[in-house]
Amino acid sequence: MEAALGELELVQSGVLQRVSNLEQALSISPPKTSCGGDNDTVSRLSGILRSNGVNNFLFKRVASDYYDWPLESRRDVLSAASVYHLCKSIVLVNTQAPANVVDCTHPNNSKYYVVIVQYTARFNADSVKNFLYTLNNGTIPKKKFNLRLAPEETSINLTGFEHNAVTCIGMKTNIPVILDEAIAKLDPKFFWLGGGEVDLKLGVDTSEFINFVKPFIFSCSSS
Repeated sequence: MEAALGELELVQSGVLQRVSNLEQALSISPPKTSCGGDNDTVSRLSGILRSNGVNNFLFKRVASDYYDWPLESRRDVLSAASVYHLCKSIVLVNTQAPANVVDCTHPNNSKYYVVIVQYTARFNADSVKNFLYTLNNGTIPKKKFNLRLAPEETSINLTGFEHNAVTCIGMKTNIPVILDEAIAKLDPKFFWLGGGEVDLKLGVDTSEFINFVKPFIFSCSSS
C-alpha cells in the first residue's frame, strides 16, 4: 500500500510540474479589456476628463489587429450599444485659408479642425465649408474654406497622437472640434472614439463630453 501511495505521489508531482511548465511557456493570464489607470496616457487623460466635469467614461484596451475587424466585432469587444456608436477623430486643414490664418487662434476661422464622425458615415467637407462660411456671417469668401485631411505628420505634430490613436482630449494644440450632429443624437448617449494610443479606446458620456469640449455641432456626414 505504501509503495502504491508513493508511486501515486510521484505521478501527481510530475503532472503538477508539467502543468506549471506549460503555464510558464504559454504565459497564461486573463485578457485585459478595460483599464482605469494602467499607464501614463490613461492617467493623464483621465485626469483631464475628471477635472473638467467628465466622470462617466471608460478606457478599454483592444487587440493589435482591431482595425482589421468588422465593425460588429469592434462593437462587441467594446460592449458598445451599436456600430453607430463607434466614432473616429480626423484632423482637417483648410488648404485655402488666408495667409494670415496659420493656426487655431480663432475657432471660427481656424487653419485646423478636428472632426468627429461615425465609422458608418461618410464625411462631407462641403457641409463644413458651408457651416464656416455662415459662422463668419459671409465676411470670408466661401472659396477660402477648403477642408481636407491633414497630412499624418501634421496631425501628429498638432495632436501628439499617431494615426488611429487621435483623440480630442489632451491634444498638444487647442484645435477647435466639430462633432457630427448624428453622434449627439445617439441613444444611449455614450459613444466611443480613439484613446490616445492605437490599442486604447475611450468611451464617454455624450452630454458630459459636449459640456467639456464645447464642439461645433452640425451635420457634416452622410450615411
